[in-house]
This record gives sequence, C-alpha cells and structure tokens, in this order.
Amino acid sequence: MSALPPTSDDTRIWDLWESMFILPVVTVSIELGIFKALSDATLTTEELAAQLQLDARALAILLAALCCQGLIDKRLGRWTATHEARRWLHPEAKGYWGAFLGGNMVRGPLHGQLLDAIKTGERQGVDPDGPPAWERPAMTAEVAAGVAAFMHAHSQAPALGTAVQDEFAELASVMDVGCGSGVYGIEMAKRNPQLRVGLMDLREMCVEVDKYIAAEGVGDRVRSMAVNMFTEAWPTGYQAHFFANVFHDWSTETNKLLAKKSFDALPSGGRILLSEVLMDDEGTGPWQAASFSLLMLLGTLGKQYSLAEYQDILGSAGFTDVRAKRSGGGYYSLVSARKP
Repeated sequence: MSALPPTSDDTRIWDLWESMFILPVVTVSIELGIFKALSDATLTTEELAAQLQLDARALAILLAALCCQGLIDKRLGRWTATHEARRWLHPEAKGYWGAFLGGNMVRGPLHGQLLDAIKTGERQGVDPDGPPAWERPAMTAEVAAGVAAFMHAHSQAPALGTAVQDEFAELASVMDVGCGSGVYGIEMAKRNPQLRVGLMDLREMCVEVDKYIAAEGVGDRVRSMAVNMFTEAWPTGYQAHFFANVFHDWSTETNKLLAKKSFDALPSGGRILLSEVLMDDEGTGPWQAASFSLLMLLGTLGKQYSLAEYQDILGSAGFTDVRAKRSGGGYYSLVSARKP
C-alpha cells in the first residue's frame, strides 16, 4: 500500500510524542520532594518554589503537567496532592513506589535534563558560549536545512487546518513571520487563490524556504523575504501578520517587543494571527499544552501561553479584540487581534 498524504488531524502522533514526558515529570517530582510538600500543605507555586529552592517559572510548568496526570490539584491558586499521590508517591506511604521509580532502570536522560531545568530555570543542552543556532542572526546552510525539516514535519497538519480558516479567505495579503519551512503560508496560498503571501525568516532559512515554494509550485503568489525580525525593519504592505510556533519560544517581554513591531508595520485595520497550542487560564493544562511547554522549558526561553496571557501581550502593543478558536483537527488554536 502506498504512502498517504497528511490531513489536518495528527493528534495520534502528538499523543505518542508527548507521552515521553509522563514518567519524567513523576520521577523528577519524587526526587524534588514535591508530593510530600503538597501532601503536608496547600501551597502557591511561589511558596513551593521557595520551600524546595526551585525556579518558580520552571516549577509552574512542571506543576501543570502533574495536574494533567491527576497527581495534584489547584484550587484558588494553591496546589495540593491528590489521594493517588498521597497513597503511592508520598515517601511515608505504605504503598510508596519511590524505591522502584527512583532506580536507574526507570530514569532516562530526560529525567536529568528536566531535573536541572526545574532547579535552575535554565535551558538544557545549550552551548554556554552562545544561544542555539536557530536564535542567532546567521546560521550555516546545514543548520538551516535541519531547522526547516524539523519544523515542516510537525507543522503540516496544523498548517492544513489553519489554511482553511475564514480569516484567510477574507485577506488579500499575509506575511508569515519566522516562517520555518514556509509550510503555513504555502498552504494558505494553495487554499486561498486571492492571497499574496510573504514568508519572512533569516537569510539562510529563506534558501530552504525557496525550495519548498518551488516544490509546491506557488511561486507566483508566495515569496521569501530575508529579514531578522528583531534587528531589521519589517516589510510593509501586508494586511496581516501570521506567527506559528514563534511566541512560545520567547519570554513575555520579548513577545511584547514582537507584538509592537507587528503593530507598527501593519496598516489600520490590520490583523495579527498566532497559531499556538494554548494553556488554560489557570495554568493547569490541558496535557497537550502542558507537555509541549516542558519542551519549551528545556530548549527555549518561553512556554505555552494562555489566551489571557496573549490578551496582555497583544494588548500591550495596541491590538484589540484578542480572541481564539480551535483550528483544524489537531491541538492548535488560532489567536487573532486587530489594529484599530
């Protein structure tokens, strides 16, 4: 039987991938004493971080993942261990599993990386002499090809789901900022024949983007643009700016900077659109966002944000009417806002 094309629903593969975080969040929490601490008292994230000497931002990400697994609860801003955790994961419980889960046979490399990240708040496996290659103002052709392929692999389904949203049928032009392989903008153009698309990324990435544009035969309406989104002026003349998996790489402060640059480059009535997996406003899940946020903790300066947080980020730049809806069959949502 021959291979089949992608659809907009890749949730089965997402579930398989994100399952790798389930055991490490438990083993790390055992080693840090989280279950005992939250069995003995109800604590805020900041209180727990101070008691166990952990990084509060990183701890909040871990606690959300534990909550999704039914091991802790959050009520009125305070965390507490569930009956399951008190029965099986409290070090003084008769049924304590710690002797088994604490063994080297159970703990893999991800345990150590996550443990260090929760303690320090620092990214793991990053060159101490500089940021990762994808954060630098220039990269080698080999790195650019790898980044494009990596992003393309997990972006095909959400790109298909995003491209058919009504927002893109209403636009004449859109610029995809930090476009990766360009898969989102390419799919938008394929499904919306009136749409002119600009794909903006670093110069070396644009070499790879041009290959994807040529392969899909959309070069008449899609073009790449080599621009550093932080240090260079953004092209104008686009009705909307689109970002996929960009804001989750950065801190709130950096995202506010990106939002302001977008606001300044858009015309009155222009739109900003973000494709992201959203956390809930309480910071307790869902699992698909909480576990994705663990990946962000290990490799980036960001996390998965909630709609309320995006309302603050985009509102700080001047955008209004910030809202979100699920897009396609996967776990992504489309956040949208307008420039008055």
